[in-house]
Amino acid sequence: MGAKVLLVGSGGREHALAWKLRQSPDVDEVIVAPGNAGTAAIARNAPIQPKDIEGLVDLVRREGVDFYLASMDDPQPLGLVDRLHALGVPCYGPTAAAARIEASKAWAKDFMARHGIPTAPYRVFQRYEDAKAYLESRGDRPVVVKASGLAAGKGAIVCNGLRDALEALDIIMVRRDFGAAGDTVVIEERLHGWETSAHAFCDGRTARLMPFATDYKRAQDGDKGLNTGGMGAYSPSLRVDDALARAIQERVVDPAVAGLAEEGAPFVGTLFPGLMVTEEGPYVLEFNARWGDPETQVILPRLESDLFTICRLAAEGRLEEADIHWSSKAAVGVVIASGGYPATYKIGYIVQGLEKVDPDILVFHAGTALDRRGIVTNGGRVLTVVALGDTVAEARRRAYENVARISFSDAYYRRDIAAEAAEPSTQEGRR
Repeated sequence: MGAKVLLVGSGGREHALAWKLRQSPDVDEVIVAPGNAGTAAIARNAPIQPKDIEGLVDLVRREGVDFYLASMDDPQPLGLVDRLHALGVPCYGPTAAAARIEASKAWAKDFMARHGIPTAPYRVFQRYEDAKAYLESRGDRPVVVKASGLAAGKGAIVCNGLRDALEALDIIMVRRDFGAAGDTVVIEERLHGWETSAHAFCDGRTARLMPFATDYKRAQDGDKGLNTGGMGAYSPSLRVDDALARAIQERVVDPAVAGLAEEGAPFVGTLFPGLMVTEEGPYVLEFNARWGDPETQVILPRLESDLFTICRLAAEGRLEEADIHWSSKAAVGVVIASGGYPATYKIGYIVQGLEKVDPDILVFHAGTALDRRGIVTNGGRVLTVVALGDTVAEARRRAYENVARISFSDAYYRRDIAAEAAEPSTQEGRR
């Protein structure tokens, strides 16, 4: 008998994980709560929301789930892994204590300071008046203002000067656009350089880096527009060489895993530091205690090993035994979104052209649902179209060829995903 694995979420990340898990001979069934139209085709959806911990625990009991693989941010800080451990269910995911490294940016910054992990100088505030006075005392210097809590990947506002910073503070603490996540704010110096995303399998003691990925957060071409959950990604990252990868392992990932263990909260699961590479080396912008989206969609197609085996060994504290191999091919993923995302957008439009996509192209669903008309839009980020190629340029060309075959009302996508990696001479530093 193979395992029955639970995933929680409804994004392209969960579809990609379900797709990869289904390739394992040791997995009998994948349940996705709540899932989307894509996961419904390869797994079984369960109509339970990610923050409904009681509902998820009941599902595990009722269905006899054998394994939980944490993919998104919400359930872990609310204690799902702790609850499942109490039931004897193995989990690849952090406890609530370990998940604080993402759930509280303020706690994470203090943690990094305690353990010598490079990050931007910062201050933490609970009162709007104190934060405002601090910003005014700094004059027109560029900063980043962050909601400390979970904000669906959108809680950091990059500010060029005092006017921007005061507006960001108003958005977070007065307008409360991110709700309770903005009860505490972190104000940090703005770093300059270029970004990359690191992901590592972790078992509480050991960490094994995955290939690096570069994602695109802004809604519009040229890194303009509002911050989103991510409009596309590619892997491997253009400028991450072996020396930089070693530095990230030694200065960021290993100290984080050792520090959490030392503080009594060993980290099991995928640790995902978002990094700014400066002239002085890598600095942590933020830690995530789960897989990235859309990074997962371009990392997993490059994994040649059994994902379930790796995660099971990590859950057992035996990650050093895992045989992990990666393809040398490049992957490019382009997100097709609903017009207006990440602000106001409409749903319920019929998705057309999926049958026209080339057989070797991966289309991971996010904001989709099934109704009597077929597959319809049901969210801001609707699909991630992923292509593999011998080069980033080839993968990019094939991804965009297939994106053009898919349509729905108000669809939009960025046209410059991986452009700098396909034409390295155009590379510019990005925040």
